[in-house]
Amino acid sequence: MRKQQFLLVVLLALTGMVSCSQQPAAAPEQLTQFIDQRIGTGGNGHVFMGANVPSGLVQAGPNQYTRGWDWCSGYHDSDSVIIGFGTMHLSGTGIGCLGDIALLPVINAEQHEVLFSHEDERMHPGYYSVQLHQPKVKVEMTATQRVAFEKYSAEDSLLLRLDLAQCIGWDKMTDCHFEQESPTLITGYRRSTGWANDRSTYFVMEFSDSIGVNSLAKVGEDGDSHGSIAVIKAFSSSNNPEELLVKIALSPTSVEGAKANMQAELPHWDFDRVVREADEAWNSELSRIRIKTDDVEVKKIFYTSMYHLLTAPSVFCDVNGDYRGADGQNHHGDFTNYTTLSLWDTYRAAHPLMTLIMPDRQRDFAETFLHICEQQGDLPVWHLMGNETDCMVGNPGMAVLADLTLKGFVGDRQRALDAMKQTAQRDDRSLGLLKQYGYIPYDLEPSNETVAKALEYCLAEDGLARVAKELGAKEDYQYYFDRSRSYKKYFDPATGFMRALGSDGKFREPFDPIRVIHRADDYTEGNAWQYTWLVPHDVHGLVSCFGGKEPFLEKFDRFFVTEGDMGEEASPDISGFIGQYAHGNEPSHHIIYMYNYVGQPWKAAPLLRKVMCEMYTTGRDGLIGNEDVGQMSAWYILSSVGLYQVEPAGGRFIIGSPIVDEAVLNVGRSRTFTVRAINNSHENIFVQSARLNGKEYTKSYIDYADIASGGVLELQMGSQPSEWGTAEEDCP
Repeated sequence: MRKQQFLLVVLLALTGMVSCSQQPAAAPEQLTQFIDQRIGTGGNGHVFMGANVPSGLVQAGPNQYTRGWDWCSGYHDSDSVIIGFGTMHLSGTGIGCLGDIALLPVINAEQHEVLFSHEDERMHPGYYSVQLHQPKVKVEMTATQRVAFEKYSAEDSLLLRLDLAQCIGWDKMTDCHFEQESPTLITGYRRSTGWANDRSTYFVMEFSDSIGVNSLAKVGEDGDSHGSIAVIKAFSSSNNPEELLVKIALSPTSVEGAKANMQAELPHWDFDRVVREADEAWNSELSRIRIKTDDVEVKKIFYTSMYHLLTAPSVFCDVNGDYRGADGQNHHGDFTNYTTLSLWDTYRAAHPLMTLIMPDRQRDFAETFLHICEQQGDLPVWHLMGNETDCMVGNPGMAVLADLTLKGFVGDRQRALDAMKQTAQRDDRSLGLLKQYGYIPYDLEPSNETVAKALEYCLAEDGLARVAKELGAKEDYQYYFDRSRSYKKYFDPATGFMRALGSDGKFREPFDPIRVIHRADDYTEGNAWQYTWLVPHDVHGLVSCFGGKEPFLEKFDRFFVTEGDMGEEASPDISGFIGQYAHGNEPSHHIIYMYNYVGQPWKAAPLLRKVMCEMYTTGRDGLIGNEDVGQMSAWYILSSVGLYQVEPAGGRFIIGSPIVDEAVLNVGRSRTFTVRAINNSHENIFVQSARLNGKEYTKSYIDYADIASGGVLELQMGSQPSEWGTAEEDCP
């Protein structure tokens, strides 16, 4: 049974409805009570809805038809149709994938969708349930890291349909197989292509009642026969025959790996216990930051943001350390291998935040990156389930690895430097042109986006240069330092914008700094106004391009008030405007904090508060752009605490305008770092003075080492701008 759509229909003789597990009531001290999983399921948020645990390979939840861009996670709040309950999903991506191993209660073999109402959904971190209409079945789901645990409760007999071809977005099944190994056990695999070019998922599905195959039949959709159905009768043997429990263990390597994962993580059948343990896992991870605020809405947004952040990267290995590598082969590692690496997004805030509050995971991230490089020849760009998608531009994996190396999370720093050099010296992805010309000529690069590519390469290679300098590799340092400053070639002093250069050394004409054509112009999901500031590694060098601080500020101030139509062909990712600042997409995320570099942190404060208060809400459309695998939420978490790392590598955190009164960050080794905003309010948004560990602190930034060492940063807030952080020696 291969290269077809396989549909498993499990026939149950169920009578009557029994009371089912409810979501656990959150005690006052439980942080999960502040999570609202509906935030971001509407609008363009693209977030996952269902049951999972932090960093879990399994995200069990409903699949809907892919009706457009807003269904990238497989679910959108505007929809009322479910086509299956899949075991894997993505949260906040701009491309749809996964949806694997989907079960669906149906009335007959021909049914392939069910209706539901959002009023009949219940969810809590680690738990999801919905009462379906026809058939009348209550579906409940919980999870461990590698196992989905599902409960089906019905008023009448029902069928369960397993659709191994079902998928989300770009994904397309290429091969699958399942077999019944025992009266209660089905095993198999699913292979597919799509966003991830060659993806394999192995599964073990265990039922609480015995099953037996009765017949096979064909099923068609719009008259087109497309697969087989196995009709299996469930022989009721439990004390609650009207309930069926199903455990689905996943593995990236083998059926044997899936069996071992199930035995290790879920050897029992206590559904409520797993719900409780999932809640405990979430509370443990959420407690990495504890905040104080009288604003309940802020607390909901904050801990929902933490929930989004902690969903990925997700583990991509078996409990014994086996994993599928970037070379398509199975490997064994002495580290936790991760996937779902949306690095073009997450290098900006998510990974810097995780270095603060998750120091225990950073070695595994670094090892994941280094092994990917050894297996595919370069560091990851956007890695998904063992596959390099090459989605987005630049070398963001280099930026993250450089940051981890400089912060002391990489044991073999020479190995890291070699991996970064190997990545930078490739000829694909426009790097050959960059080496030949010193920039990327737009007339020689058919895939466009040359300005964005070059600026991203510059900031990544700045991190490489910093690592080389720390290791005493002087020639490497100078070479990559010079490459990292090649952004200046794109700066046009006549217009004050970063512009595309041709092989003749001339800027592209005609030029419009506002209008955008998605993936067909010189920038990536942005315009010249937004990309002109994409020099986070050398802000003072960018200031010198303008001729000094005053002309820089004149242009920079105008950025936040300039209006203009980007045109109908602009990317939908570009949203959340303050002038030309677009918070809904990542290239803008560092920009407001650049005011600190030129001695005007008081100008950043009202802009930061505006973004936090207006572009993050508790509504279902509470994210101004798609979540991008934790980056949108990480920006909010850091900014609400009052910190942000602008420079991609090195760990200098800029001090902003915290909206929480106090944040206690667990920075590891039994240490905490506390940011306390004294006299904080909606009006008192400006830092008046600061004290670090009881001593006066005048700088408008703080180094990673000072945070990681533990301590207390006190910020005295007021309603008027102050002189704090304005002196040249106090600027980053």
